[in-house]
Amino acid sequence: MSEGADTSGQPVVVAFGQTMKTLRVRAGLEREEFGRRIGYSAATVASYEQGRRIPSPRTIERADEVLDAGGLLTVWKEQVERAQYPVFFQGMATLEKEALELLMYDTHVVNGLLQTEDYMRALLAMRRPPLDQETIEQRVIARLARQDLFDRRPAPLLSFVIDEAVLLHRYGGKTVLRGQLEHLLLIGDKRNVEVQVMPVHCEDNAGVNGPFTVVTRRDGTKFVYSEGHATSTLETDPEQTGLAAARYGIIRSQALSPRESLKLIEGLLGSL
Repeated sequence: MSEGADTSGQPVVVAFGQTMKTLRVRAGLEREEFGRRIGYSAATVASYEQGRRIPSPRTIERADEVLDAGGLLTVWKEQVERAQYPVFFQGMATLEKEALELLMYDTHVVNGLLQTEDYMRALLAMRRPPLDQETIEQRVIARLARQDLFDRRPAPLLSFVIDEAVLLHRYGGKTVLRGQLEHLLLIGDKRNVEVQVMPVHCEDNAGVNGPFTVVTRRDGTKFVYSEGHATSTLETDPEQTGLAAARYGIIRSQALSPRESLKLIEGLLGSL
């Protein structure tokens, strides 16, 4: 991979690809025929086998079935799925799947769980040093897969507080921002989701130290996730996680209500 690619999960992806190739050859299938059976081109199969592209969990299941692998491929599913994410986000990606509640405060960009595909691509294209195209595709696929969370049953409780300034940045242009604001209005209507905006005229903000996420797992354990420059911290100390949850409560009380927030977003949409 070229400069800008994240190679943290590369050994796992390469090992999976070699295993899939070995099983395909053993089954006597050419790449084109195998690809046809799993719904991809021979070129995509080559990318999987060479570790240049990461298959979805569903693709892994289908490949295991087509190759009669008896679980030799599906056993890799969890590791390969984690490898989709930058190494600093892998722990958080796992926690999201186990979350009973997620409390998210964002100050720089729209939260990844709320991003449209166009908005994602605009952000990833702005990265410096530049990300190569395969890494961008990998990140987009992984980020979209995380959004399955909204349709999970039982549904987790999701609270987002977004700085108004985030919604003013025209990343990718007016059309991209318009689509993103429309998407926020749709997500904000879900029964298990609250979207709030911290207005720029707010004189008090308990979140001045930056963005963070509080995760409550089904067993009641809390975690606090925060990101820096290509790094992250996942705090597990009960005192610190309790304080973070309390801080989020204050931030939520200082922000506009969900109803007021959706009206503000509608206003921003109308001004574009």
